[in-house]
Amino acid sequence: MLTPYKHEPFTDFTVEENRQKLDAGMKTIQAELGKQYDLLIGGERVSTEKKITSINPGNKEEVIGTVAKAGKEEAEKAVQAAAEAFKTWKFTKAVDRANILIRAAAIVRRRKAEFKALLIKEGGKPWKEADADIAEGIDFMEYYARQMIELDQGKEINSRIGEYNRYMYIPTGVAVTIPPWNFAFAIMVGTTVAPIVTGNTTILKPASATPVIAAEFVNVLLEAGMPDGVINFLPGSGGEVGDYLVDHPKTSLITFTGSRDVGTRLYSRAAVVQEQQNHLKRVIVEMGGKDTVVVDKEADIDVAVDAIVTSAFGFSGQKCSAGSRAVVHEDVYDEVLDKVVKRTNELTVGETTTPDMYMGPVIDQGAYDKIMDYIEIGKQEGKLAAGGEGDNSKGFFIQPTVFADVDIEARIMQEEIFGPVVAFAKAKDFDEALDMANNSEYGLTGAVISRNREHLNKATMEFDVGNLYFNRNCTGAIVGYQPFGGFKMSGTDSKAGGPDYLALHMMAKTVSETY
Repeated sequence: MLTPYKHEPFTDFTVEENRQKLDAGMKTIQAELGKQYDLLIGGERVSTEKKITSINPGNKEEVIGTVAKAGKEEAEKAVQAAAEAFKTWKFTKAVDRANILIRAAAIVRRRKAEFKALLIKEGGKPWKEADADIAEGIDFMEYYARQMIELDQGKEINSRIGEYNRYMYIPTGVAVTIPPWNFAFAIMVGTTVAPIVTGNTTILKPASATPVIAAEFVNVLLEAGMPDGVINFLPGSGGEVGDYLVDHPKTSLITFTGSRDVGTRLYSRAAVVQEQQNHLKRVIVEMGGKDTVVVDKEADIDVAVDAIVTSAFGFSGQKCSAGSRAVVHEDVYDEVLDKVVKRTNELTVGETTTPDMYMGPVIDQGAYDKIMDYIEIGKQEGKLAAGGEGDNSKGFFIQPTVFADVDIEARIMQEEIFGPVVAFAKAKDFDEALDMANNSEYGLTGAVISRNREHLNKATMEFDVGNLYFNRNCTGAIVGYQPFGGFKMSGTDSKAGGPDYLALHMMAKTVSETY
């Protein structure tokens, strides 16, 4: 019997023992840098001539590891291996599938310091962000294991005299998982184990910027007892391997987290029925956000400042939930802006080798260039109040940046920057603030800072986002506590880490027996 789900605790790095544990993990990972990782197809390790090299974004000279790069030939073999494994895996008892996740969670928990250290190195995450990322991955495994055992009971439906009716869930088939680099462990883990625990077989195509931590997690699944072919590890380019897997007639389910452009393109491709395809593909996509912190005139100013800074600059703003827009009532606008600028100027930026570094690098040169371009756009659209500078000589570092007095229709208010940039706009009243917050094609997260209960109630119904937070920051959803997913062009609102998520990976079946 599984114990009730309990959120994995965060680590207090003010405690010397905890710092020493992570330092030891850093030393372990440092000694293993540069390893080579093969593909995994049907339980067999496969090497290829082409490679993906993972580097430390905070120290471009440091190679994290080298990973085999798949092409269409390897993709075809992976689909066939997954389809073959599905023939038996779909009949494996739900409790046995769940127990593999519980064992995998226990392995990661024992090696928590090493996984955090690897995430710090490969993803450039600050210590607290890396700790939360690994904790969330453990949470996904623990939560989905328990959810599957419950879901395996089916749902209660009516029966009449002389008949017995059952409502049950069955797996769909071969799943393709395409996770992002920004939550290189948590989202990668969650989107990989959800199809597996529901009885599907999975092909994991990790983000090219962070393939090493994905490879290490696949090793954990194998150690936990995952059968051959149930998990297949297939790094490769999105345009070649990704498209091939999405288009394949044997693919039944696709789960993707990433940009709006890639997500909508994938969604469109998945809708096309291919030759020899005898089903419609299920698609779960989460595509990003342009998220707003609304500050009412009846707000606690200190809470508002903390919410804006944390939402905008946690992990250098590289979160789909990041609060990149602050809409502030005109009565408190100047005070909030001044305090945010002061706090922003106090933030530390650099390689995340110590727990006191608040912000690390952005992920790569492409991200650096894109964000710096937006900062130049912002200088034309608003007043630069803080930051605005970057340095990519050693790593990809950008100062946390604040723009003031920006029109809600401006590009830096409408387009997802995915970097440490927040734009301020002024509202004359709460209704206008809500209208401005909703002025976006995205609808992922939002926050309202207010002591006015009527305004909070109004926002509950009218703030058009999937995850809405009152009197706190708009990032940091916890599995089982704040199921995560958004409206509009933020995706399919699939609510990862919630009670409805696993059912999206399955098909409902009714069985009626007359006697």
